[in-house]
Amino acid sequence: MNFAYVALGANLGDPIATIRAAFGALANLPESRILRCSSLYRTAPIGNTEQAEFINAVATLETMLAPESLLDALLDIETRFGRTRAEKDGPRTLDLDLLLYNSLEINLPRLVLPHPRLHLRAFVLHPLAELSPNMPLPGRGHITAWLPAVANQGITRL
Repeated sequence: MNFAYVALGANLGDPIATIRAAFGALANLPESRILRCSSLYRTAPIGNTEQAEFINAVATLETMLAPESLLDALLDIETRFGRTRAEKDGPRTLDLDLLLYNSLEINLPRLVLPHPRLHLRAFVLHPLAELSPNMPLPGRGHITAWLPAVANQGITRL
């Protein structure tokens, strides 16, 4: 069995309901099951700040899907939730990012693991630390060591 961490985010429509429904969609992935879900967090947008705040969370999955197959399944869920990629860092109905897959380090054109910016984003680090505070980030040390670096980013646990 493999362990994967998936970040969830939304800021269009009813983002709290969307994230909760997305947990359900993740629970229905083939050859996979959710082990844990973080709390929901309200976060300020990064990049394009002229948009609504986001609701974010992280889920831990146990899966038999290979990393690229899991990525395809996540992109399919995003599409089913109405995700379009009109602008970089723009508003979205649902964003699912594969953060970690076991301790693999992968650098492919369509998939980089660990996610290249996870250690720089409070909306990822805080829910990830809630689920696994002592987990090492491949090539970067432990999650909690990175929390001070994102202390200036607005985040509120709901």
